[in-house]
Amino acid sequence: MVPVALGAAAAAGVGHPVWWRAPLALVVSLALQVGVNYANDYSDGVRGTDEVRVGPTRLVAGGLASAGAVKRAAFAAFGVAAAAGLVLAAVTTWWLLVVGAAAILAAWFYTGGPKPYGYLGLGEIFVFVFFGLVATAGSAYVVSERITAVAWLAGCVAGCLACALLVVNNLRDIPTDSLVGKRTMAVRLGDRRTRRFYVVLLAAAIVLVVVVAIAGRPFAALGVVGAVVAVPAVRAVSKGAAGRDLIPVLGATGRVQLVTGLLAAVGIALSA
Repeated sequence: MVPVALGAAAAAGVGHPVWWRAPLALVVSLALQVGVNYANDYSDGVRGTDEVRVGPTRLVAGGLASAGAVKRAAFAAFGVAAAAGLVLAAVTTWWLLVVGAAAILAAWFYTGGPKPYGYLGLGEIFVFVFFGLVATAGSAYVVSERITAVAWLAGCVAGCLACALLVVNNLRDIPTDSLVGKRTMAVRLGDRRTRRFYVVLLAAAIVLVVVVAIAGRPFAALGVVGAVVAVPAVRAVSKGAAGRDLIPVLGATGRVQLVTGLLAAVGIALSA
C-alpha cells in the first residue's frame, strides 16, 4: 500500500496521469505481499525451519493448514498479481511482464527452491528493490508512463521502511535461525550490528523524505512525523528487547511505515 501511494503521488502533476490504473497497481502490490507470505510459510514449513519459533505461529509448522493448501494459496495470490499486472502491461508496455515475472520469482525463491536467497543474507537487498524501488517507481510509471527522480527517491523511502520491518523480524529470530542454518543478514551481522542497522534504516527513510522535500516536493516533509512514531520502536531495539519482546516492535515498525509513507505521499501530491 505505502509504495503504491508514494508512486501514485509522485506521478501527480506529471503529464496526464491515468488514475484508474493506481488501484490495479495496488492489487498487484498487495497480492504479491500476500503471496510471498504464503510462500515463506510453505517453504519454511516443509524445510522444518519453523519447528522452533519465537514469532507468531505459522500455518504449516503449526499444523493449522496443510503444506499443499498453503502452496496453492501462494500461487493463487501470485495469479491475482499476474492478472492485474497483465492489464497494466496491455495499456502501458509489455516490458512490465518481465518486471512482474521477476517479482514473482523473487517472492518464491526468497525461501523456496534449492538455494533460497533469504537463507544467504540477501533478503534485505531484494526487499529494497522489489518492495521499494520496483513497487514505487512501477506504480508511478503505470499512472503517468514516466519515472521521475522523485519517484526513485520515494522508492528508496519505501525500501528502507520495508527493510526495517524485515530486519526487526530477523533480529527476533537470530537464535532460532542460527540453529537451523538460516543465515539471514541479521545472523551474519550479529545482534548488536543488526540493532544499529535497524535504526539506520529508519533514520535513512526520514532523511530521504527531507531530500524529496528539497527536490521540489516541499510538503513531503509531512512524512517526518514518522520520526516521532518511530521513537518507541527505536527505544525498544536500542535497549536490547529480544525474543517475544520484539513482536510489538514489528507492529510499531509497521505503523512507522504507514505514517511516514502515507504522509509523505500526501505531501508529494499536494506539492505537484
